[in-house]
Amino acid sequence: MAGTGTGGRRAERSRVIGELPEPDYRRVFDAAPTPFLLLTPDLVIVHANQARLDATATTLEGTVGRHLFDVFPLNPEHPEGDGPGNLRASLERARDTRRPHTMAIQQYDIRLPDGSYEERFWSPRNVPVLDDDGEVVLLLHRADDVTDYIRARAGVEAARAEGRLDDRATRIASDLLARTRELEQSNAELRALRERERRTARSLAGLARTVSALAAAETRAELLHLLADRGGPGVSADFLAVAQHRPGSTELAVVDAPAGSGPAPRRLPADSPSAPAVAAAGRTVLVPDARCSTEPPPAPGLRAWAALPLRAGDRVLGSLTVGWCLPQPLEDDDVRVLQAFAAQCGQALDRVARLEQERRQAQATRSLAEALQRSMLTDPPRPEGLGISVRYRPAAQETRVGGDWYDAFDAPDGVTTLVVGDVTGHDRTAAALMGQLRNVLRGIAHALGPDPAQVLVALDRAMAGFGITTLASALLARIEPAGHGEGRVLRWSNAGHPPPLLVEPDGAVELLERRPDLLLGVTPDAPRSAHERPLTPGATLVLYTDGLVERRGSTLDDGLHRLAAAAGDLPGLPVDAVAETLLERVAPDFSDDVALVVCRVLPRSGEPVRG
Repeated sequence: MAGTGTGGRRAERSRVIGELPEPDYRRVFDAAPTPFLLLTPDLVIVHANQARLDATATTLEGTVGRHLFDVFPLNPEHPEGDGPGNLRASLERARDTRRPHTMAIQQYDIRLPDGSYEERFWSPRNVPVLDDDGEVVLLLHRADDVTDYIRARAGVEAARAEGRLDDRATRIASDLLARTRELEQSNAELRALRERERRTARSLAGLARTVSALAAAETRAELLHLLADRGGPGVSADFLAVAQHRPGSTELAVVDAPAGSGPAPRRLPADSPSAPAVAAAGRTVLVPDARCSTEPPPAPGLRAWAALPLRAGDRVLGSLTVGWCLPQPLEDDDVRVLQAFAAQCGQALDRVARLEQERRQAQATRSLAEALQRSMLTDPPRPEGLGISVRYRPAAQETRVGGDWYDAFDAPDGVTTLVVGDVTGHDRTAAALMGQLRNVLRGIAHALGPDPAQVLVALDRAMAGFGITTLASALLARIEPAGHGEGRVLRWSNAGHPPPLLVEPDGAVELLERRPDLLLGVTPDAPRSAHERPLTPGATLVLYTDGLVERRGSTLDDGLHRLAAAAGDLPGLPVDAVAETLLERVAPDFSDDVALVVCRVLPRSGEPVRG
């Protein structure tokens, strides 16, 4: 039958809950049969429920907004009474400790409307009401009227004195007292449990915030700074220190982080009896009260401390020490939170140490590859009538080593050849292949002569013959004499590379976009085309690799438009300045390798060849 299983019962329960009315807690407070009084932390009356008003013969109009002891003064007929003083002390204790306080039975006479006083006895309990930040916003005062009980008990005592109380009455009174004491003990234990739960919850929340912050660290220095800034407050500690083993040394490197200060490195012998050194040897140290320890504290003024090993698997990396200016319980829940914190710190320390090692290895690899690249990317020639400037700028990322290259060389017939290329990949293999292709291409260009398309076809076949399976793009351009008058002729072939940029002397900019041929390494016998364009005196030709124009999150067309927009005001600058300006304007973030060749046709009265 549908709805009889667990799912059906849950659905029915959810329906019933959804139909329940929303509680009006003010009405609940006013209807409660137990007398309740709400006070500000300064003991000004905020509200009283009807049971309280009936029990004290008062009204809301006559009490709300007035100080508690103005409404309920001491009975002048009994100036020795201590009820008001005891009540004030209990309320202030609940307010200052943020914990409930139960008072012993008190005599506190009530002033009646006619001005007389009536003897009353009360069983009071005061409870602080906290906001989300743990601050006291109200005090709840509960006082049960036990006058009848006290009077009955007095009658029992009198009867006992007269020998008229039977054994049954005595047992009832004794049992009532015992049960009252048991209830008080249970309440005390429950308060202690709730306090432990609140303390653990605060510690776990602080631990989560701290661990989240540690994930952003990329170096040990950053990690230690974050620990100094957030680690101590994260576990509600006044002091924090991290000790690390120093490779090849018998000392520990210690960073102390008292609250509000930055890291201060110091050295500590690994065989020291201090808590950080003991924990760095693999043992946990817990000192809830300095009076119970013969060892000095890790820092002056500490009254409690804990030191735990920092581990990465089976390796002990060092230790974590936290301390407090007051004694701490360091119960099981507290220790488990500290152990979880130490485990996270150990993992973070191991992670950043590995990152630093990887960066050192990557930097060494990159330095070697850059040295190889720069040894082959030689200075350009200085042909008569041309100004040439070249740039190679590596990416800022340590792990990236590119295959970008340029070349520029003269032939005996007065032709200058310009090349830019890019081998796919970012590693040492790409850099090595770049050098191989550059040298082969230069040899082929010298052997085959004027047709740039045939040069690239021959290079593609050579790659297949050498067993090179990597793809590469390349653009080969020949700057040839015009044959009559001033100017030059540009002839080029493009194997899957970004198009050349031409800037006329008047600032007009044109991307020499033609349908590019296949990348090198795809089909060795693929036909390739050559293109031709006259170059007027003062014209500037820009060849580049894709690192100048490609950006994450934008298209290649967007990058080409940025390049064209950045070049229009550059004809009046020397070619070296043109190269630097383009890099600054178009690729300021060093996100990829860039190879760049700038060539200008100089008028007869033109600028110096090198700018």
